[in-house]
Amino acid sequence: MKTNNIIYIVIVAALAISLLTGFVCEMFSIDLGSMSWIGTWVSSPIALLLGLIFALVFGKAFPDFNKTMSKKLLQYSVIGLGFGMTLQSAINSGSEGMLITIISVFGTLALGTFIGRKVLGVDWQTSYLISSGTAICGGSAIAAVGPVIKAKAESMSVALGVVFILNAIALFIFPPIGRYLGMEQTEFGTWAAIAIHDTSSVVGAGKEFGEQALEVATTVKLTRALWIVIVALVTPFFFKSKLSAEDGQKKPWYKVIPTFIIWFIVAILLNTFVLSKFGWGQAISTDVSKFAKHIITLSLFFIGAGLTRDTLKAVGIRPLIQGVALWIIISCASLAYILFVG
Repeated sequence: MKTNNIIYIVIVAALAISLLTGFVCEMFSIDLGSMSWIGTWVSSPIALLLGLIFALVFGKAFPDFNKTMSKKLLQYSVIGLGFGMTLQSAINSGSEGMLITIISVFGTLALGTFIGRKVLGVDWQTSYLISSGTAICGGSAIAAVGPVIKAKAESMSVALGVVFILNAIALFIFPPIGRYLGMEQTEFGTWAAIAIHDTSSVVGAGKEFGEQALEVATTVKLTRALWIVIVALVTPFFFKSKLSAEDGQKKPWYKVIPTFIIWFIVAILLNTFVLSKFGWGQAISTDVSKFAKHIITLSLFFIGAGLTRDTLKAVGIRPLIQGVALWIIISCASLAYILFVG
């Protein structure tokens, strides 16, 4: 077996053992004393950093497995978080960020396309994909909008690469910024959901900041993700002249919504109207939610392990500049709105 594969397995095993130990100790109120570090040394930033270091030093290991785990583990953990929420709390969290969501989605699309096309000369497909990923929910939005505009594989790869890089950075810098500014839990959760691209880093940053921030960030982000449907439906009208007459790749609206969002809503409804009515049901919901938070941390390693040197090389400087510039503008504008207006 190759050395990089062995190291990959060792790291995954170490992370899994630590997170499982932490969950079991939390679930059964076990105190390991001087050995408690075994279940507490892994945090979201550490898991992501280990993945990034591995990918940049050793390259790919089990690429198909890693890609599947980075996607599926996150989705399952987000569904699990739904068992820790009620319908009322979800509605409250979602409604608080609705106005700024509407403004930021369409504002980001327009501004991003302008910066990419007019200022930097990025091709229209890549520019719009980066803007869509920044406006809604990163890779999911890019994957949904790509077929609608019949994007080339190169454009998809570059846009995903830009979002991937900025996601990794966001998880490290957002919680410290939020603490430095003295942001409240709800403020940070809303800001993270709007300014960070992918659900993975939004959930990771929220988890790192606090329990309430995690709940708000997850709900607002998944509410925001529903805008994939609207954007996918209206996009063809803006690019009629660029799209060919063949439209075989366009997806119907009901196939654009990521399935895990639907199951997240189902989990909230199940917890609200069934499990919360019984003592044993509440215990199950609590344990599932806690376990999901540990799985989120593990999924971040797989996400980081996918950011190889080849990915960085494929991005190119101009699309990266577009992504960074747009990200900074949206982050600062949404932060100002939350702190001084919202």
